[in-house]
Amino acid sequence: MEKEFEIVREFEVAASPEEVWEAVTTGTGGWLWPMEYEPREGGAAPFGGTIVRWDPPHRLTSRVEDVEGISVQTLNQLDHTIEPREDGRHAWVRYVHSGIFTNDWENQYDGAAKHTDFYLHTLRQYLTHFAGRPVAFATLDGPGASSAPDAFEAVGRALGLPESAPAGTKVLAHGPGGQSFDAVVDYREPQFIGLRTDGALYRFFGRNHWGAPVGISVHDFTEGADATRTGQAWEGWLAQLFG
Repeated sequence: MEKEFEIVREFEVAASPEEVWEAVTTGTGGWLWPMEYEPREGGAAPFGGTIVRWDPPHRLTSRVEDVEGISVQTLNQLDHTIEPREDGRHAWVRYVHSGIFTNDWENQYDGAAKHTDFYLHTLRQYLTHFAGRPVAFATLDGPGASSAPDAFEAVGRALGLPESAPAGTKVLAHGPGGQSFDAVVDYREPQFIGLRTDGALYRFFGRNHWGAPVGISVHDFTEGADATRTGQAWEGWLAQLFG
């Protein structure tokens, strides 16, 4: 049965409105995934959408009437309001995600709301540590076995993270090829893990909580980073873990 939804989040970040605008329009690969907007009202937006409001650097609204590739959703709208704070050194952001889910409403809403919190946290990490830097973006899903109820706990153990390690903890994480790297746990919830290094953001998604495979995204800001090689390495890491 179709039912409307609305997810509203507000936050302040130590970045100018112009930097936030850049991040949500042209720098999306640094915190979400690469997307393109045609810079005008009525222009093209991601997923077959249309820009309803284009008012840089204050307001961006995009709307999709029939979401490409997502069978459980018939309407999707993203609205960003950006206002200056601290004489323009900071920005206040109001983010509203609304639309219509066509079935499995509670599960879809729970997943969308929790993903929103993680994505917007990653946006703030990007603005604070990596804003404007070129990025090599890789994203991948684990094999079918990673949909098991306890799969994400296995990911945390394979990374070498203590179960009690909250956000802010410095860790030595275990990655592909037996390599380890120093990182800070910047986000830790039962469904998500965020690791930040001096040159990258590693995002781990426990989508098994919603019946899907575990996912990983890497935003690599180091010079010469190879997105294809990074994706293949982490895909192999998941395959080995759940093989």
